[in-house]
Amino acid sequence: MAEESQPVISVVPDDEGREKFKTSDHVAFYRRQMQGPNLQHRALLDTMVLTEKGARFELLEPDTQTRLLLTVSPCKNDTVRISIDELQPIKARYRVPDVITGEPQREQLRVERQTKDFVALSWSSGRHGVRVWHFPFQVEILCEDAAMVTFNSKGKLWFETLQDRPRATSPASELEEDPTGLLWKETFRQFVDIKANGPSSIGADLCLHGFSHVFGLPEHADSLRLRDTRDGEPYRLYNLDVFAYDLYSRLGLYGSVPLLVAHKLDRTLGVFWLNASETFVNVHYSPAEHQDDQTPPIKRRRLQPQTDIHWLSESGVIDCVVLLGPSPQQLFGQYAQLTGYQALPPLFALGYHQCRWNYNDEADVKAVDAGFDRHNIPYDVIWLDIEHTDGKRYFTWDPVLFPEPAGLQRHLEKKKRKLVVISDPHIKADPDWSLYCEARDGGLFVKDREGQLYQGSCWPGESCYLDFSSPAARAWYSRCFSLDKYKGSTPSLFVWNDMNEPSVFDGPEQTMPKDAVHCGGWEHRELHNLYGFYQHMATVEGLITRSGGSERPFVLSRSFFAGSQRLGAIWTGDNVATWEYLKISIPMLLSLSVAGIAFCGADVGGFIKDPDPELLVRWYQAAALQPFFRGHSAKGTKRREPWLFGEEVTAAIRTVIQQRYCLLPYWYTLFHQAHTSGLPPLRPLWVEFSREQSTFTVDNQYMIGGALLACPVVEPGLQEVRVLLPGSAEIWYDVHSAKAYKGGKTLSLPVTLDTVPVFQRGGSVVCRWAGSGSCTAELQQLPLSITVALSSQGAADGELFLDDGHSFNYRDSKAFCLRRFDMRSGRLLCRPAREEGTFDCDTAVHSVTVLGVKSKPSTVIVHASGSKDTSAAFQYTETCCTLTLSNLNLGVAADWEIQMR
Repeated sequence: MAEESQPVISVVPDDEGREKFKTSDHVAFYRRQMQGPNLQHRALLDTMVLTEKGARFELLEPDTQTRLLLTVSPCKNDTVRISIDELQPIKARYRVPDVITGEPQREQLRVERQTKDFVALSWSSGRHGVRVWHFPFQVEILCEDAAMVTFNSKGKLWFETLQDRPRATSPASELEEDPTGLLWKETFRQFVDIKANGPSSIGADLCLHGFSHVFGLPEHADSLRLRDTRDGEPYRLYNLDVFAYDLYSRLGLYGSVPLLVAHKLDRTLGVFWLNASETFVNVHYSPAEHQDDQTPPIKRRRLQPQTDIHWLSESGVIDCVVLLGPSPQQLFGQYAQLTGYQALPPLFALGYHQCRWNYNDEADVKAVDAGFDRHNIPYDVIWLDIEHTDGKRYFTWDPVLFPEPAGLQRHLEKKKRKLVVISDPHIKADPDWSLYCEARDGGLFVKDREGQLYQGSCWPGESCYLDFSSPAARAWYSRCFSLDKYKGSTPSLFVWNDMNEPSVFDGPEQTMPKDAVHCGGWEHRELHNLYGFYQHMATVEGLITRSGGSERPFVLSRSFFAGSQRLGAIWTGDNVATWEYLKISIPMLLSLSVAGIAFCGADVGGFIKDPDPELLVRWYQAAALQPFFRGHSAKGTKRREPWLFGEEVTAAIRTVIQQRYCLLPYWYTLFHQAHTSGLPPLRPLWVEFSREQSTFTVDNQYMIGGALLACPVVEPGLQEVRVLLPGSAEIWYDVHSAKAYKGGKTLSLPVTLDTVPVFQRGGSVVCRWAGSGSCTAELQQLPLSITVALSSQGAADGELFLDDGHSFNYRDSKAFCLRRFDMRSGRLLCRPAREEGTFDCDTAVHSVTVLGVKSKPSTVIVHASGSKDTSAAFQYTETCCTLTLSNLNLGVAADWEIQMR
C-alpha cells in the first residue's frame, strides 16, 4: 500500500495540559535561521590549497565579516565530505568523535578548469567531480558533468561564531533576548538554558537533483518515505523519552541517525550530517506534489524533480558526507565503511525474547520458563525490568524477590536459555552505596553549569548521571559488569540499556539540561544525541571484557545514534497495544534499517494497554518476520504470556514462533551479510527492485533479504489482503501453498487468522532447520531443509553461514562455514562461497524442495565428494510443480551436487 496523507500530530501535553515537548516554534536557533537575514557567502577561490585531505578554501560573508574554512574531500569509496568550521574560532568547536570508524582513503584532487567564477576539480578516472562557485557560494557534486547534488543551492548556509561572554554578565544573570535574536539565555517553561559561548548554530541546504523520494532520518513514528515539511513541523533529531508517542509525527523520539537516503530509478545516494546536537531537517519536494495533478503533462515532463534538504543544528561544525551509491547496495556499503558494520549477534539473540515490567520474583521467572516448555513454544531469553534491583540500584538484586540470582541463571542455562537485566544510566544518589561513591569520588558524573554534580529525578528518585562521553567513565562502567564485581551475575547474563536519552523526569523535555557539563568542558547541548550511544558502547565493552574478548555480547539500547549498529540491538520504545501502532512499526523498522540500524524491533503486542487476541496474534505474526523479536508489557497491564488467551491463540502464536526458529539459518546468514557488506536484513521493496517506481512508497510490506517478501496483516477483521508482487519477469511462490504467481501485479490474497502472507522469490534458495526444539541451541543440532525456488529461467542461488553461534572465533580464527547453493539446468550444486573459513560442522541437509519444476524427472542422482553416485527418493506434486527430495543426509560443509533428469 502506498503512503497516505496523515494528519500532523501536535506536541504531547503533560498532566497540567502544558506542552512537555518543544515544537520548532519553541526553539530559538530554528527561528533565527528560518527568519534570519539572507546571508551572502562567497568562496575566495584564490585561497584554494590542494592538500592530502582535499581542497581547502576560505569563505567570507561580507555583511557579518564572518570567515569560514571549507574543506572538500573526495574519498576512494565514492563519497565526498564537505566540512566547514570557523577560520579562527576563539576555541575549538565540538566535532563528533567515535562515530566514524576509520578515515576513508582520500582521493587526490586535480584542477580541471578555473575561472573567476568557479573552480572545477576532479579525481581518479574523472567520472566524478566537484565545482566550487565563488558567488553565490555553492559546491556542486557532478557525475559525467551533470550535477547530482548542490550544497548551498538555496543559500541557507548559516554559521554562528563562538563568542566570549560579555564581561558585565555572569552565568546566572538576567540576559534578555537581544533584538537581533542572538540569545545567551533561552527559557522553556520553568527551565533556563544559558549558553556558555552564546548562540552557535549552524545550517546548510542541499539540492538533490532528479530525486522525489527520500528516506531515513530515524527515529520518527511516520511513513517510510519522508514527507514534505512545508505543511507542518520539520523532522526533529533530538533523543527524548516519549511515552506512548504520537503517530505520523516528526517530533524527536529515542534515537537519531542523521542519514538521509534518496532514491530514483537510476541512482541511490545518501547525505550524512555528522552532528550530535539538536537538529531539524526540512524536506521540500519540487515540483510541489499538490501541484502535480494540475500541471499539464507536457510541462510536467519538463520540470525535472528535485528535493531540497535543509539541515539546522544547534552547535558544532558542518560535517556532511555525500554517499554517491549509485546502487542501494553500494550506498549501504559506503555508509557501513564510514560508521561501522552491524555487529554479528549471538544466535540466541535472534530467537524469541519474553519480557515484562516486571516478573515478580524467581518463582515467577521459573514458572514462565516452564510455561514455554509445557506449551511447546520455543524461546531463548527471559528479561527482568527495574523491579529486580535493590531499590533501583543497578548491579544489585532485590534480596527478597531475587535472593539467588546466580542459581536462577544456572537454572535457565541448563536449558541453554539466558537472562537479560536492565541497567539504566542514572545512579541513585545514595552516599551509603559504594557504587555511587566510587563514581562520585572518581569524578565520573555529569556536572551542572556551576560545576556541581548534576542531579535529576528518575526511577530511584534523586540520581546522578554517569558521563559516558568520558573514556574513564565508560571504562569504570564496563568493569562493573565483571563477574567478581557484579555479584549474582554469570556469563549467561546479558544487558538492556533503557532511559538513556537520557531520561530525567524533572528535566526540560524530560531530559538533561543543555548547559550541563561533560568531561573536557563540553556542554551537554553539543553531544546530547550521543549519550545513549556511549552507554551502549560501555555496556558492550563490559560484556566483551567479562569474557576475556572471546564471547559476543548482546545489549539492547533504547537510545542510539549513527554507529549504534556496531554495538547491538535497538527497539522502538513505549508503543501502545493498538492496530495503528502495529501498522506504524513496519515503516519505523524499515527507516531504521535504511539508516544502518539493522537489528531492530518493536515490542510485540504493544508495551502500553492490553491487546485483544486478534491484535496479539497479528503482532506475533509480524514481529516473527522482523529482526529483533521480543514480547514486552508494562506494569499495570494484564499478563500476556502466549498461553493465556485460549488454545486457538496459543496454537497460532506457537506456529509463528516455531516458524521463526526454523527460519533462523536464513536470518543468521542475513546478519552475516549485514556484518560484512552493510546490507540490512529488512529491506524496503525499492532496495531489491530499484527500477520499479511502484515500489518506492510501499511501506506495509518488505523484503527479508533478497529471497522473501512479507506482507503482515495489520488491520482487524480482514478477509483478504492486497500484496504487490514486484518485477514483471519475477515468479513468486507462496511459502505455505507453494503456489506460483507472476510478478508485476497486485495480488488479492484471502486470509484467515492463521494466514501470514510470505512469498519466496524465484531464483532464490532458503535454508531452514527441519524440526522443532525449545531454543536455538537445540535447533542447532537439527538437520537442514532447503527450498529452491526456480526463476523463469529455471535457475536459483543462495548462501548459508554457519559458525558456533556465540564466540568471536568466526573473526579471529576463521572458524565458520559459508556455503553457496547454485541451481542451473536441473543441477543443484553445494560449494564453498569463499575460499577462507573452516568450521568443523556435522550439520546435514535432510531434504530439498524445488519449487517451479515443470515436469516430473525420471531420476534424481546425488553425487557427493568421495562417494558413489546414489539415486534419491523424490516426490513430485504436479498441481503446484513441486519436487521434494527426502532422506538425503548430505553434509552441508561438504561439496555435493544433485542432478534431476
